Amino acid sequence: MEVYITVLLLSFAVTVLCALVLLPILKKLKIGQMVRDDGPQSHLAKQGTPTMGGIIMAAGAIILTIGCYFYFARNNLEIATKLFPFLFVTIGFGIVGFIDDYIKLVLKNSKGLKPSYKMIGLLIVAVAFTLYLISVAKIGTDIYIPFWKTSITLPILIYIPFAVLVMLATTNAINLTDGIDGLSSSVTAIILTTLAIIGIGRNIEEVGIFGSIMVGACLAFLIFNLHPAKVFMGDTGSLLLGGIVAALALYLKMPLLLLIIAIVPIIETISDIIQVTYYKKTKKRIFKMAPIHHHFELCGWNENKIVSVFTFVTLVFCILGIVAV
Repeated sequence: MEVYITVLLLSFAVTVLCALVLLPILKKLKIGQMVRDDGPQSHLAKQGTPTMGGIIMAAGAIILTIGCYFYFARNNLEIATKLFPFLFVTIGFGIVGFIDDYIKLVLKNSKGLKPSYKMIGLLIVAVAFTLYLISVAKIGTDIYIPFWKTSITLPILIYIPFAVLVMLATTNAINLTDGIDGLSSSVTAIILTTLAIIGIGRNIEEVGIFGSIMVGACLAFLIFNLHPAKVFMGDTGSLLLGGIVAALALYLKMPLLLLIIAIVPIIETISDIIQVTYYKKTKKRIFKMAPIHHHFELCGWNENKIVSVFTFVTLVFCILGIVAV
């Protein structure tokens, strides 16, 4: 356990240093947040806050992964090498988000990356990782069922689209959760901690190590992302975090566990789907604004209260998830 705590603390420290270096650069380049006019009025004050902050977590993850590789390769080259597919997913999804952010914020095109191009980019990373799981890692196509504590084996032709769907759905859900200061980073830090703990408990060292790296990076980013945020993660960060959450869950053979531990991103997604579907049919809204964290804002909750409640709910369901396995 000591080694995982050390990795987490090192990741935290390195990512804080990355933030101190990169934040002034983002400010100098004037890569600022664009705020929707139809959103909560309190968000207008956030106009111009540096975004694309996901590159801070990406930098921390890259540095620590390389460092861990050289450290662990001395005793166990296999585990050290297994860290890089996780880094590939993290950076791969992050790059897609970065391109989207760059088009919006630097090129000043509010539409961002074309949805079809964005989907192609995410699909490439998701399919590549899924094929790695099957062909290289050879983890099999069995899926663990929480609470029942048993597994079912899926035919490979079903497992591949299922795994890809899990990755795409998770990235979208965490992307939707990123709407107020500190929400997505707080919720995701707890989810990643849960997956890392499960990996450690099952002696899957590579999950424990990379999970610790990402928890440390996420917590470090959170220091600068808490209300009032000094930086936003942008799609660069939200897609990056969604990708690694899904990748770790699939590697553990526990994608169904996300239905429990990622309850907040799931509710955020469902609220958005309900709002859009209902509005298209009736031209009326069920929520004051979607995703649902904005509804609570417009009901009078301040950002810190929303983050605290959503984080507590995540913590409770993550404990339940640990019990379920």
